Amino acid sequence: MAPKGKVGTKGKKQIYEENEATLKFYTRVILGANVRTSVYVCVCLVSVKTNLLLVFALAVYVGSYRSMSAMAKPVFAEDGSLLDGGIDLNMEQGMAEHLKDVILLTAIVQVLSTISSYFWYLWLLAPARALHLLWVNFLGPWFMAENPSAPEEVNEKKQRRQERRQMKRF
Repeated sequence: MAPKGKVGTKGKKQIYEENEATLKFYTRVILGANVRTSVYVCVCLVSVKTNLLLVFALAVYVGSYRSMSAMAKPVFAEDGSLLDGGIDLNMEQGMAEHLKDVILLTAIVQVLSTISSYFWYLWLLAPARALHLLWVNFLGPWFMAENPSAPEEVNEKKQRRQERRQMKRF
């Protein structure tokens, strides 16, 4: 059953605390994946291709995490009070949600790549998701939009048909 009344909003302090917890969680995810992969790299001989992919994964982590931390940067007053908690990283349908998905996908791919190098191909899910979002939000509605003059013509045709049917009845 849906709650009655107005949906509650988050305060600046709550957003700040949740952002700190979110950033801490994703720091642990990134470190966990890199520790697992570092052990694999030290134990096994890896190819140059794998090393390049690991460097690319590190670049994805750094870019995504820095973007999230810049969005969540709080603003404090001179007396130390919180003026702004930053953008809510846990907000649905926000850019932070996509950055978190990229971090999680990269961590999963990186850990699975210790089993087989074919798991690196799962990274192709990120551009596929980006293309899907581009189509659903921008391109699809633009291509599928109806011509504004077409509905008027259809309505005129329907109106003429109805008039003919009425004339036949009388």
